[in-house]
Amino acid sequence: MVTSSVLIVNDDAYELATLTAAMRLHGISVVGETRSLKVAVNLIRTLTPKTVLIDLNVAREEALIFAKATRKMHPLISFVIMVSCPDLRLLGLGLNDFPLGSKLILKRSVAELSVISDSIESSAISTTAGEKVSWINRHQSLYENSFATVLTDLTDIQIETLRLVARGLSNGEIGRVRFVSEKSVEQIVARIAQHFNIAYDRRRNLRVLLTGEYFKCLGAPFH
Repeated sequence: MVTSSVLIVNDDAYELATLTAAMRLHGISVVGETRSLKVAVNLIRTLTPKTVLIDLNVAREEALIFAKATRKMHPLISFVIMVSCPDLRLLGLGLNDFPLGSKLILKRSVAELSVISDSIESSAISTTAGEKVSWINRHQSLYENSFATVLTDLTDIQIETLRLVARGLSNGEIGRVRFVSEKSVEQIVARIAQHFNIAYDRRRNLRVLLTGEYFKCLGAPFH
């Protein structure tokens, strides 16, 4: 049984209610739950949880700012972070973007609550020891092949270009962002399309198709 007190932050009302009830039913000490990062700041101050379980879909950039600011104020507070996509590059992130000791869970790999309870316990230990950020149950999960995705063979440059395409940037705009020629961007986009087996077809918008693949790989909608 997990003895660490937990605050849950998730902006999906159904997921929040379901997860909170299930965790309490299984003896996990949930001291509070919220859909708002601003409310979470106040709850941490008043409830002093030892662990924060947060869904990264909650305002991604702001969530990481919140986590790092919280760690500065409370050096021993630990974080368990649920992520929809197994390839952090697709989110424009790396392990160094998370507070030390954080444990990351691939949402679709959570087949039972023991994965979360184990994460809470190990994150507390890792935080105290100042260990690096790591994935929980990466290889033993029911979905152990989740990390071997179609993105695995894409380079960092291709992933970043795909992200920018999904944001609606033109090839010219991407070129200016990445300080490369528009022609280079066109070639990269063509290679990405080939990787996804998207054949050239005048009747279909290539950028729309690539954007669809991007969000499919994310595994969850952003709010």
